[in-house]
Amino acid sequence: MEKELKKAVCIMSGGMDSTLAAYMMKKEGFEIVGVHFNYDQRTQTKELECFEAICKKLDVKEKYVLDLDFFAKLGASALTDKNIEVPTSGIEEGVPVTYVPFRNGIFLSMAAAIAEKEGASVIAIGVVEEDSSGYPDCRENYIEAMQKAINLGTKDETNIEIRMPLVHLKKSEIVQEAVKLDVALELTWSCYKSEDAACGVCDSCRLRLNGFEQAGVKDPIKYA
Repeated sequence: MEKELKKAVCIMSGGMDSTLAAYMMKKEGFEIVGVHFNYDQRTQTKELECFEAICKKLDVKEKYVLDLDFFAKLGASALTDKNIEVPTSGIEEGVPVTYVPFRNGIFLSMAAAIAEKEGASVIAIGVVEEDSSGYPDCRENYIEAMQKAINLGTKDETNIEIRMPLVHLKKSEIVQEAVKLDVALELTWSCYKSEDAACGVCDSCRLRLNGFEQAGVKDPIKYA
């Protein structure tokens, strides 16, 4: 009898965390269904380019690129509203202006629809609770609540598990794990501001650079 193929819908931004999560699912024997969202973020072109390159590297057969232009109409975030500056003075306490209202909730809802259509048992998301910049939609208990809601709102035979393999890791541990799994880190992008060379000073760049430094590994991407 042919072994049934298990599928994982991986939400992939083109960043280091979601890329590592996809590699981890692949290592576990899942066929990856790649999902990427264009939501008029500042580095949309670069992130899409990274997603495509990572999918090629992981030999992803099925992928979805979804356009969510309503995020720009919503505004309220430095990532989608060009009138709000991306902070570059260092990571501050509280929810930063780069938080996009309920973004992960919306992403997970769309990923759930894809998972149900594809017959996937897992959705993987690269959220990091401790080392993230205060984003409320990266909390483990929130993701667990979303899993319950998704299973209540889908067919009875649909049973989806949301995996968040990095949720308790520090950025340095993410870098170490990525190196161990031979993740193509040179294809990933974290910068909130720039698409040609990473700025090195936005919150996301600072977290990434700090992680590489603590892990004793050189970041392979280009910085300004």
